[in-house]
Amino acid sequence: MVLQSIFWKDGKILIIDQTKLPDKLEYISLDTVNDVAEAIINMRVRGAPLIGVTGALGLALVAYKNRNKSSDELIKLLNEAKEILEKTRPTAVNLFWALKQVYETAIKTRGNVEKIISSALDILKNDITINKKIADIGSELIEDGDVILTHCNTGSLATVSIGTALGVILEAYRKGKRFKVFITETRPKLQGARLTAFELVTAGLKPYLIVDSAVAYTVKTMGVNKIFVGADRILRDGTTYNKIGTLQIALAAKKFGSKFYVVAPSSTFDLHSSREDIKVEERDPNEIRVIGNKYITVKDINVYNPAFDETPPDMIDAFITEYGIIEKPFEENIINKLS
Repeated sequence: MVLQSIFWKDGKILIIDQTKLPDKLEYISLDTVNDVAEAIINMRVRGAPLIGVTGALGLALVAYKNRNKSSDELIKLLNEAKEILEKTRPTAVNLFWALKQVYETAIKTRGNVEKIISSALDILKNDITINKKIADIGSELIEDGDVILTHCNTGSLATVSIGTALGVILEAYRKGKRFKVFITETRPKLQGARLTAFELVTAGLKPYLIVDSAVAYTVKTMGVNKIFVGADRILRDGTTYNKIGTLQIALAAKKFGSKFYVVAPSSTFDLHSSREDIKVEERDPNEIRVIGNKYITVKDINVYNPAFDETPPDMIDAFITEYGIIEKPFEENIINKLS
């Protein structure tokens, strides 16, 4: 079963509420731009490509609800909505890319509601097409007998459907290849334990779940030879921002000789920013202090809770994109492929 995480229906956005998984697969409606912002901030939707699509549909929602306003009024409201959504999560570049695409359509068409909605829906549809290509390209790197590790959730629940890194793994399985998969729990929000486990088991695989602190030992002792992760932003030199814990996985891969692949659509690449420009999101301390409704530590303990980390390009073997596999030298090849 391949899930679709988000739909546009009759002027409303329907999403899978990922906070309810794996206990309950439930679609909820987002009816206002504040609903969209809340869903992104509280990770009812998450994953860089899906956040981008959700933001795009958020602008479509504003256009639909204000379709009787003058073009000047509508564009003003769209700009206000864009600013609200840009503040939700600062690190993943797909959100800013998608909002820019839809807002520029609004400006160019003088607030043509039909074209604004069409622009957002094109981003949704293209996400599916692009990830199909990525899954097909990346799956060729997987062979029978491989021992694979993946981090966080990069499947249908991180995109509109299919996924990026997890999509590669699932496509290889669909093609008949058989291999072993280890997945990290991905503290503090447990995207691996809750979401990746759900997707893999639903597809018929039997993954092994490990705690985040077992990564290096697992890579060393279980013969992990290939690692696939997603990305939230990739700079022109290959510097990659992804879920916290990615850097330590890359370090383990480097130490023990595992191939380390980053899987992402072209919309995740930021060819204009430098490392100094990137803001790494820090989230609510209680995500670490509390599990369920119970404190697991001293209530007022100081917490450092970065949502992402930075993996340098020398620790990455290749990027898998819809335009093919990008190998070193990264800056030259990224620019040639994507600009």
